[in-house]
Amino acid sequence: MKYKRVLLKLSGEALMGEQQYGIDPARLVQYAQEIKKVVDQEVEVAIVIGAGNIFRGMQADKMGIDRVQGDHMGMLATVINGMALQSALEGVGVYTRLMSGIQMDQVCEPFIRRRAVRHLEKNRVVIFGAGTGNPYFTTDSAASLRAIEIDADVVLKGTRVDGIYTADPEKDPTATKIPQLSFDEALSKNLKIMDLTAFTLCKENNLPIVVFDMNKPNNLFELMSGEPIGTVVSE
Repeated sequence: MKYKRVLLKLSGEALMGEQQYGIDPARLVQYAQEIKKVVDQEVEVAIVIGAGNIFRGMQADKMGIDRVQGDHMGMLATVINGMALQSALEGVGVYTRLMSGIQMDQVCEPFIRRRAVRHLEKNRVVIFGAGTGNPYFTTDSAASLRAIEIDADVVLKGTRVDGIYTADPEKDPTATKIPQLSFDEALSKNLKIMDLTAFTLCKENNLPIVVFDMNKPNNLFELMSGEPIGTVVSE
């Protein structure tokens, strides 16, 4: 396998599948099976999931909810998604641990870096919920931070498209795929791969990002096997 320890970032919207909101059971099972393929090859996998399928903290203002309160609501929603993915993974025989940036002992462990690393070393998939535990930080930032803390080899950003394009390929048919680029090129071209805080964390710590299509069957395994899948952003 190309990488030994990875941080997989999934969007909450991805869990909706073909639905308008919530969690699609079929998509959950698909993701669990894809993750199991690489875990079976003794790759250490940590996961951060967004909450866009349930609630976004940035929506709070429009609803008359204080932003800090809204961000905490979004963090709790990521734990719901984490619990769902944990159940799906255990359903296909993968040992997991759900760790939270906000203490909630009844449903998950508190995030402790050394404990998280030990779980990974024992070939358990670690799901990080509740973002960083702080408002005003996205789950992209949580993914970058946790990846650095556990000394991951790469951040794998699973999306609906197979990499980074010159424009939105779902809207512009002339958009062309960029197979590889540097952090500086991504910044100069204003390519919104992650939010700026998350992106800067990866750049400063020389942590590569791979943007790829998580919904295509076997894509994760082929990427881990060294196939030229997605777009690599690195120094």
